[in-house]
Parts: sequence; C-alpha cells; structure tokens
Amino acid sequence: MNLRSTDQKNGESRRRNVSPEEFSSRMTRGEMIAVLAYLPLHVWLIPTILQTIPAAQGLSVATLNLIAYIFAVCYMLAVAWRFLRRDFDPLCDHMSFCITEVLISYGMMLAFNLILNGVFSLLQTGENPNNMMVFDLANFEYGKIAAAAMFLGPIVEELMFRAGIFSLLRERSRGLAYAVSMLLFALYHIWSYALQDPVYWLYLVQYLPVSWLLCRCYERCNSIWGSIFLHMVINGVTMSTWQAMATM
Repeated sequence: MNLRSTDQKNGESRRRNVSPEEFSSRMTRGEMIAVLAYLPLHVWLIPTILQTIPAAQGLSVATLNLIAYIFAVCYMLAVAWRFLRRDFDPLCDHMSFCITEVLISYGMMLAFNLILNGVFSLLQTGENPNNMMVFDLANFEYGKIAAAAMFLGPIVEELMFRAGIFSLLRERSRGLAYAVSMLLFALYHIWSYALQDPVYWLYLVQYLPVSWLLCRCYERCNSIWGSIFLHMVINGVTMSTWQAMATM
C-alpha cells in the first residue's frame, strides 16, 4: 500500500527534469508589452539622451553605460518583478539540474569559441569590436564595466531577448523563436560597429552560439533565472580572466 500523500507526489513531480515540451515560463501580456517596449529605448533612446543632456556632459563612457544599465534594471524590476518571482520557483524545484545545465552550456560555449576564434584568426579580420571596446574601457574603470557586464546586463538582456522575444515566438514556432532571438541578440552587440565598418557584420557569427545556448538553458531550466545565471557566469569569467591577465 502506498502511504505517500498527494502533496509528496506532486513535490517529487515538480523536482523532475523539465523537458522542452514542458516549457511553461510565460510573462503576462502586460509584462511582455512593457519589457519589449523597452528594447528600442535601451538600444537607442536612453544612450542618446544620456549623451545630450547637460548633466551628463563630462561623464566617462563607462559611467554613462553604468547609468543606462542601472536605469534599465530598475525599469525591468518595476515591470517584471512578479514574473521574476514566479520563475524563481522552477529554479528552486530542480536546482541541481539547472546548475548542471549552466555548467554544460558554459563548456559548450568554450568549445564553440575555440572553433570560431580559430576561423577568425585564419580570416585575419581583427578583433571583435564590442570586446575591444569593453576591454579598453575596463583598462580605466574596471569596476563600472564589470558591474554592468557581470550583473546588470544579464538581467536586462535575458528579460528582453529570452523572456520577451524567445518566449513570445515559441508559442507559435520553437524554431522561429530560436532563430529570431539569436539573430537579434547578435545584432544588438554588433550593429553600431558594423554601420561604421561592414567587415564587422562577420562578427554576428560569434554571438549566435552563445545566444543559442542562452535560449537552450532558459528552455531546459524552464526559468529565466537559468539563462540569467549562465549569462552572468560567461561575462563574469571573461571579465575576471581579462583582469587577471592584464595585471600579470
């Protein structure tokens, strides 16, 4: 005779690994509209305003970047706090599975980067312009750049590109959700440089594998926190490694 209660059975069921077919992370309609509406503001309007208002004159690029991300995080917390709280439960229900997914995804990213870096070395196209800018700024104001890259950026970008774009499109087509989210995430990092030099469009390719892995981690963990933590790990290890090498 099975004496376990229904609550115990349900608890065990919630702790099982979540497959893509069971993906249930969803924003409400209002949350989705508010998050996606911020994308053009974050990409163009907010930076433009910060560069033109008198109060910002004389501030460094790193400071302006940090201000933009602090504002973005405050906005996201205001409009998507309930979603973030709801999605924290699936993370806690299968914590070990999500940690494993983050680690596996990071290892896969290293393998992809090794291959792509080798290809770009053969093509002799130079360095990734976004990475060069980040590291150049970090030379002078590491703390501000690290805060934006390691903590603030992942929250903002994962809410926009994964919880927003990917989740919305996945309801219609899983393949389309991956393709559009991956492409827009790559464009987000490269478009401003590519408009100055068309050669930089090639670097879109470098962001596609990591974007795929972030989508995959979000989907498999069934929680936006999975991709947020993966994003934090990727940027955190990158910044920490760069700092260690720069001080040698």
